[in-house]
Amino acid sequence: MSGREISAAGAVLWRSARRGVEVAVVHRPRYDDWSLPKGKLDHGETIAAAAVRELAEETGFRGVLGRRLPTIRYPLSSGTKTVGYFAAHAAEGAFVPSEEVDELRWLPAAEAENLLSYGNDLEVLRAFTALPASLSTLLLVRHAKAGKRSEWRGEDDLRPLSAVGLRQAEAVREFARLFGAARVFSAPQVRCVQTVQGAAQDLDAEVRLEELLSEEGFWPAPARGLARLLEIAAGAGTALVSSQGGAIPGLVSTLAARDGVELAVARDGSLPSKKGSVWVLSFHRPTANGTLRLAAADYYPTALAAPAAARAPARKALAGQEP
Repeated sequence: MSGREISAAGAVLWRSARRGVEVAVVHRPRYDDWSLPKGKLDHGETIAAAAVRELAEETGFRGVLGRRLPTIRYPLSSGTKTVGYFAAHAAEGAFVPSEEVDELRWLPAAEAENLLSYGNDLEVLRAFTALPASLSTLLLVRHAKAGKRSEWRGEDDLRPLSAVGLRQAEAVREFARLFGAARVFSAPQVRCVQTVQGAAQDLDAEVRLEELLSEEGFWPAPARGLARLLEIAAGAGTALVSSQGGAIPGLVSTLAARDGVELAVARDGSLPSKKGSVWVLSFHRPTANGTLRLAAADYYPTALAAPAAARAPARKALAGQEP
């Protein structure tokens, strides 16, 4: 369809309550409808940043992002709209009615389904309920761009980020905030540490070095490297881990194969891991004392601003599409 391409972001905002998990559904007086919180991307804004901002504007709550949910694409009279959705845990905040949203209801998912006005939102909500709401998140980032190895005269482990890499590291820093990163780990190489140093500074914390998650440390003992990654994932709070392109595909593909998670792969069948990219890994325990299992794996080719359609496959709109 010709016309403008409108990019937007939204989320299933959830909280734990006495009657179980509740999700936020908002009423928009302009359309007299009930929908999931969402809105258009500002210029230069990432889809993740837009989702958190729209949650704050429409619900009054700070959302901590988790796994990706379906991306919906549907026609409008002026063009086509693409909305990327996340699962987001509600942190601090309080709802205040506005001209845009005049009511918010916290409901169990089954009750929310009966209230939502559009089939698109039903698809997103059902994707959310397909997995447990409370998952452990680990952000696995490949180090940002460093200067050329051929032009660096010192030890390769000491090769620092380039000017482009420093901009990518700032984007990783912002990305980590949106996902509530609380702990920071890195392979020992300077370029890996620099990629997550800003996030550690935000937390007033040290970057904890992990030799087993470097290329040189991982491949001689992949099982030990994987065990260490799972140990980090099992800790309290979202973990940010910086590693290398020679280790990340092995870590992610091994976990996915073990736990039956489908991955987004490159055209040649390889697992993507661009410099400055992030894998958002979501984990759960099927039983109280069971092994931590991978529940979802979402790949972000860059933490910098990019069109929503580049982040996840678009889904066709269901009956009852929205404005």
